Amino acid sequence: MPEPTKKEENEVLAPAPAPPPEEPNKEKEAGTAPAKEPNKEKEAGTAPAKEPNKEKEAGTSPGKDEEDASPPGGLPPGLGSRALERKDSEWSIGESPAGEEQDKQNANSQLSILFVEKPQGGTVKVGENITFIAKVKAEDLLRKPTVKWFKGKWMDLASKAGKHLQLKETFERHSRVYTFEMQIIKAKENYAGNYRCEVSYKDKFDSCSFDLEVLESTGTTPNIDIRSAFKRSGEGQDDAGELDFSGLLKRREVKPQEEQPEVDVWELLKNAKPSEYEKIAFQYGITDLRGMLRRLKRMRRVEKKSAAFARILDPAYQVDKGGRVRFVVELADPKLEVKWYKNGQEIRPSTKYIFEHKGCERIMFINNCVLTDDSEYYVTAGDEKCSTELFVREPPVMVTKQLEDTKAYCGERVELECEVSEDDANVKWFKNGEEIIPGPKSRYHIRVEGKKHILIIDGATKADSAEYSVMTTGGQSSAKLSVDLKPLKILTPLTDQTVNLGKEICLKCEVSENITGKWTKNGLPVQETDHLKIVHKGRIHKLVIANALVEDEGDYVFTPDAYSVTLPAKVHVVDPPKINLDGLDADNTVTVIAGNKLRLEIPISGEPPPKALWSRADKAIMEGSGRIRSENYPDSTTLVIDIAEKDDSGVYNINLKNEAGEAHASIKIKVVDIPDPPVAPNVTDVGDDWCIMTWDPPLYDGGSPILGYFIERKKKQSSRWMRLNFDLCKETIFEPKKMIEGVAYEVRIFAVNAVGISKPSMPSKPFVPLAVTSPPTLLTVDSVTDTTVTMKWRPPDQIGAAGLDGYVLEYCFEGTDDWIVANTELIEKTKFTITGLPTDSRIYVRVKAVNAAGASEPKYYSQPILVKEIIEAPKIRIPRHLKQTYIRRVGEAINLVIPFQGKPRPELIWTKDGAPIDKNQINIRNSETDTIVFIRKAERSHSGKYDLQVKVEKFVETASIDIRVIDRPGPPQLVKIEDVWGENVALSWTPPRDDGNTAITGYTIQKADKKSMEWFTVIEHYHRTSATITELVIGNEYYFRVFAENMCGLSEDATMTKESAVIAKDGKIYKNPVYEDFDFTEAPMFTQPLVNTYAVAGYNATLNCSVRGNPKPKITWMKNKVVIKDDPRYRMFSNQGVCTLEIRKPSPYDGGTYCCKAVNDLGTVEIECKLEVKGGLSFCRLLLQGVPPNIIDSYLRDLHSSNPEE
Repeated sequence: MPEPTKKEENEVLAPAPAPPPEEPNKEKEAGTAPAKEPNKEKEAGTAPAKEPNKEKEAGTSPGKDEEDASPPGGLPPGLGSRALERKDSEWSIGESPAGEEQDKQNANSQLSILFVEKPQGGTVKVGENITFIAKVKAEDLLRKPTVKWFKGKWMDLASKAGKHLQLKETFERHSRVYTFEMQIIKAKENYAGNYRCEVSYKDKFDSCSFDLEVLESTGTTPNIDIRSAFKRSGEGQDDAGELDFSGLLKRREVKPQEEQPEVDVWELLKNAKPSEYEKIAFQYGITDLRGMLRRLKRMRRVEKKSAAFARILDPAYQVDKGGRVRFVVELADPKLEVKWYKNGQEIRPSTKYIFEHKGCERIMFINNCVLTDDSEYYVTAGDEKCSTELFVREPPVMVTKQLEDTKAYCGERVELECEVSEDDANVKWFKNGEEIIPGPKSRYHIRVEGKKHILIIDGATKADSAEYSVMTTGGQSSAKLSVDLKPLKILTPLTDQTVNLGKEICLKCEVSENITGKWTKNGLPVQETDHLKIVHKGRIHKLVIANALVEDEGDYVFTPDAYSVTLPAKVHVVDPPKINLDGLDADNTVTVIAGNKLRLEIPISGEPPPKALWSRADKAIMEGSGRIRSENYPDSTTLVIDIAEKDDSGVYNINLKNEAGEAHASIKIKVVDIPDPPVAPNVTDVGDDWCIMTWDPPLYDGGSPILGYFIERKKKQSSRWMRLNFDLCKETIFEPKKMIEGVAYEVRIFAVNAVGISKPSMPSKPFVPLAVTSPPTLLTVDSVTDTTVTMKWRPPDQIGAAGLDGYVLEYCFEGTDDWIVANTELIEKTKFTITGLPTDSRIYVRVKAVNAAGASEPKYYSQPILVKEIIEAPKIRIPRHLKQTYIRRVGEAINLVIPFQGKPRPELIWTKDGAPIDKNQINIRNSETDTIVFIRKAERSHSGKYDLQVKVEKFVETASIDIRVIDRPGPPQLVKIEDVWGENVALSWTPPRDDGNTAITGYTIQKADKKSMEWFTVIEHYHRTSATITELVIGNEYYFRVFAENMCGLSEDATMTKESAVIAKDGKIYKNPVYEDFDFTEAPMFTQPLVNTYAVAGYNATLNCSVRGNPKPKITWMKNKVVIKDDPRYRMFSNQGVCTLEIRKPSPYDGGTYCCKAVNDLGTVEIECKLEVKGGLSFCRLLLQGVPPNIIDSYLRDLHSSNPEE
């Protein structure tokens, strides 16, 4: 069970005489001041009680130096509160800060969230019963809240219910209060402590702590053991969760009981398994399991034997301020050198630090100890060290002159004085148990004059009445301060006043003291404004209102500050009656809808409240329960008309009267209604998805002008009406749109005025939207003969719901307006031939689309058509990929589509290498616009030059296509071993006879050991016809073979060396072969020729070819035999033998014959190609663009010569 709280400790220890005060041990990081165990505890900030068998383990006994210093044992006199800081604020045993009980009261006085009644602490004798009650209000709770009872911090008492503990709960339905009870039966001494009750409901939570004190008349002080040392403090305290040693000093009275053999828990823990620690701690009542484990871990570290020290330093030493302390270690080897350190700094011999050697003992004395000597010390011997900690105690400061009770008046200066035993001692002042912290903005000031300490309160108030106490480390003193008010006399009281509106109001009073006060009006504070002024001069107080308003009337009270005396006065403001018609129109007209209730409220004012009278045509309207009646109130008068009728329209009068005057006003009331429904609308015109409708205004507009109309429509077979306009239609004509063709519709009208919407009109007669299609599109001439014209067109863009039945084609001869129907019946196709036309005549043509709604608008051909067959010169459109050699592998399919133009249908002739094509091997298929060459499986024999001739009468057009069918190459002809030396073999071979109809791209060389004849690739993609094979195994015999490779892959077979190469084990002299210098010079040669190219005007064009030669040839570009030089429209590149000429945005005059010329010392070579630029410009446009006339003339002649047919 947890230890009792601080309150219990003070009550139990009060009768015991206080022992001599001691200096507490050093606080660590946690910020508390528990007892210090000889072993250092830095991180935890707490220390367990002294271990009983420590002296036995160390193997030493107390010496005479124990009079000067001894390790601290038991609990230091300081309490575990954060307010008691080390050295500066220490308290003797049995004393507690006065603020502790105040903090607990403040905590319990906080507003509770769920508790209606909290359990209160109590006292019970051993063997008696006690009950704690908690109540929770259930008005806002949908179900029962959850309540838990705890002892200490985490011990849930629900699991302890039984013989000595019972938990009950009840619910009162009338008051809706849950009552929870915890009853302790036959209390024992160990039941004392701090308890906690927690209640929770969803996201709400509340808790309350209370104490239980168990009293016993007789008993003895219990032994101090580890089980009490490692119990945690109560929940909610500042040192919650830290080790609580306060229980070690408590002198409780317990029942005499039979002596049981003492159990050393430390020995049990050291000899037990780690899995049994928790069981042992629970068995012996140890709740701080973590602190126990840390202490056990340090003990095990201490038990480690030292090779350098036979006896180490004690874990801690304690000495009074000004005393002497002695540190002793015993060495295992007296020859070892010993060094002493304080906080890591080596200590040198001096008058303060004295070192002695006695055999194996090394002793250090510290004389005249001061507070700065309180620190960590350690001694080193060789590579080992042992450490300790020294605690210096400061003598307590006593209060020599006690505080005296004092009485004072408000505003006076108060001084509370005491004397202590030492000059400039640290003294703390408290007010009702709370520490007083002086500051620049505080009214509390502390003055110290040697041993005299004075607390000064400037301008004392009643709030300063309290019990003030002073505390030192050795004592305390308290006194009561009572601050009262001086008697107050009223010299001039306030008087009641009655003023007219707009006059000044002045309330004045005088009291006997120059004090401030507060003004209130009708119980509310009065704030000073521009309208209201508050004046305070000495003992006189004034409230002045320059211009009195009706709102200024009321009960005014002046209350002096800090006194219960009040000075009242009443102010009455008189005001003539007024009628406020600001909420009405300019002509004071009120409009009401017939059948509705009118409640017209008119604000009025006047003081006293005036009497109102309504009348109409000299007939008074009385208050009562009639259909037309009046209602009067202090600030308004109301005219009420139930179920307004048309006859209620007219002028109504209001008369107001009070003692200050009269007021009159007139109001016009107008009763309006909704208009009559309009007559049924007429549909005058119908389109594909629209119609036009008209109607007449209604006969009666309801007394209000017609604002507009709403239109609705519906399908005839439907009952669902749909509104067509959301903005009012001001006219009596409307065009509904977005209707479905072929569906019958009806429409109706609503009239709208300021009152509302009329009933709907009768529906119109049903109508069906239907429209013709749009005109056909893209009417063009397909073909013309001497007697016929064939036209084609596209269907209309919009056909509509009536569909499309067909087309009618009409024509007329030029110069006449008589249109002749070409087709007697509707045609469904979009192509038709007009026959029987005279040759050389000219006709106009048009076409119409026809459906159920009629014929559409005609689509005309833009110009007259000459009835005469037109001859179109043939032209072949060679695809771009066929302008170069067309390469295919053996077995692949060849499918070439060559489009062409020409009319009438041209004649096509195909030849291969000048001979007719064998149609058994090559399939040729011709149409009116293209010709197709198809070979299902290509063979090498299909390679060659294919010529196409297209002929229309005397016009002929030709084109050529190069087709190359390639295959894998044959093997090299001969592979020879040229030489063998060391681990190397030189091979050479000749190229294959069959290169597969394409260039050889490389060779693959393999080797095989004669023993296994397994082939391994040595070199791949090798370009030369000789190679050296290296890194062969000495003593092996090798064969070699070579594969040829082209773009189709490796040859099927390889050529193997006839003889083998033996890599001899014995070394042999290698003779370097004599090589003749190879002549790398070469005349220029084009490896890739120029190709005839078509370019598009305005887009960059390039001409490419490749050349090789050594020395590197000089490249020159020419156009029509003229060297191209310094022309910004041309760019020339040469990279790795690839020559490029770029023509920037060419125009038709850039077409012509281009030549690339390569020159070096061994020769000259030229290559030509033709460039044709499509999309040429006229002579006028070229001239406008600034081209010289001579260049334009030359360009046109070149163009004519290249195309003589045109």
